[in-house]
Order: sequence, then C-alpha cells, then structure tokens
Amino acid sequence: MDFVIKKLWLTIIIPVIISLVVIIAFELNIFSPGIYQNEAVALFVFTSIMELVTLISIPLALRLFKIKKIREELMAMKEEALGKWGVLRLTMLADTMMINTVLYYIFMNVAFGYLAIILFISIMFILPTKSRCYSDINP
Repeated sequence: MDFVIKKLWLTIIIPVIISLVVIIAFELNIFSPGIYQNEAVALFVFTSIMELVTLISIPLALRLFKIKKIREELMAMKEEALGKWGVLRLTMLADTMMINTVLYYIFMNVAFGYLAIILFISIMFILPTKSRCYSDINP
C-alpha cells in the first residue's frame, strides 16, 4: 500500500512542481509572458476547451470512486485498482491545472489562472492520505 500511496503523491507533486517552475520562470522574465496575448482566435479556442475540460474533470474526479463499476473493482482488486484509478483521478486535476498555468502565462488571461486555482483547491479534496486510501478500498 505504501508504494501505491507514494505513486499517487508523485502524480500530484510533479505537476505542481512543474507549475511552480513555470510561474517562477515567467515571473523572473526568463520567458516572455503574453507572447500570444493578441491572438484572439487562439485565446477563444483554448479558453473554451480548458473551461470545458475543467468543468468536466472536477466533478468526474471527485465522484470517480462512486461509480459502481469502479467501486466494485476497488473492492475486489484493492491496491492494484487504487493505483490505476487513483492515478487517473489525480491526473485529471493536476495535469489540467498545469496546462492552465502555462496557458495563463502564454496568453496572460486571468481565466486560465482562475481555472488553475480552482483545480489546485479541488486537488486538496482528494489528497491520497493513508486513511483516505484505506477507506477507498474498504467498505
């Protein structure tokens, strides 16, 4: 179980660290923020896509373990299923947060920043603590 928990934590920590590196790089002007700031069509397309992805991924990730088929697999296969579905659940939120962070600095549009913040807060509700992992695989 400890290996699964470490794997789940890495699934969160790596995108958060990448997001922090992106933030630091753009804030220190290592990269130029807003390079696509004047691209209205690209901004509209990326904003629409990321708003939809965010709006779909948050409720899906938070309720993923309540889906009957996934719940049954968690009860039957325990740690193996927790590793598979837990990584999927955390990836939906953490990777989307990372992408929104990068898009915020590329377009300098606050919508992406707000989406990244909302996703970061959502991750806090499914942190893979030991007690949570045991409660996810036990009835």
